[in-house]
Amino acid sequence: MTSYDAIADWYETTLVPSWQADPLEFGPMLRDLLGPGTGACLELGCGTGAHAERIRQLGRTPLGVDVSAGMLRHAAARLPVVRGDAVALPIATGALPAVVAIMVHTDMPAYPAVLREAARVLAPGGVFAHIGVHPCFCGGFADRTDGRAVVIRPGYREPGWTMESWTDQGLRDKVGATHRPLPALLGAVLEAGLVFERFAEGGAPTPTVFAWRARKPYAERPHR
Repeated sequence: MTSYDAIADWYETTLVPSWQADPLEFGPMLRDLLGPGTGACLELGCGTGAHAERIRQLGRTPLGVDVSAGMLRHAAARLPVVRGDAVALPIATGALPAVVAIMVHTDMPAYPAVLREAARVLAPGGVFAHIGVHPCFCGGFADRTDGRAVVIRPGYREPGWTMESWTDQGLRDKVGATHRPLPALLGAVLEAGLVFERFAEGGAPTPTVFAWRARKPYAERPHR
């Protein structure tokens, strides 16, 4: 992804440090939604690997996949990584106990296909945790200049890609974003065959992040 290659150094030196105080509550949401466990946890679109340590603190072994070589140049120091597209993961079916996607679904126009891949590589009973931009309060239609009174303009119900952003100091004015209204986003999870278990929101006073935990169901035993 050349757009992320071009900003990888800025992302690592400017955006990642802004997450250290965890204003968007990544840490609490990962603890609640992903939870403690063992074995590999694949992060889709891992970027520079900024969330690897939080995953590791839960007892899990973080692995990363991303299409941007520039981002992976930073990530390689934090976790094992592979360059690849999340719509075609180089991982065997049913191989992983956990998969996470953290602030990346707006970077993935084919996110429904990504969800199907996540479901494929999960073992039965495996957990999928999504932490992403809140589709109701963030997007080209949302003016967050005043965080205490977010202005929602027409456009929420219109899916698609945009470069519109309320600030020129963030990420979306640089790489754009794909918007899906909440029903479409949640529906794609169900269509992938995953089962919702829990939801969460992060950021204050108006949520910036919407998150969930879903699980790959165990195969039903045939009736005798």
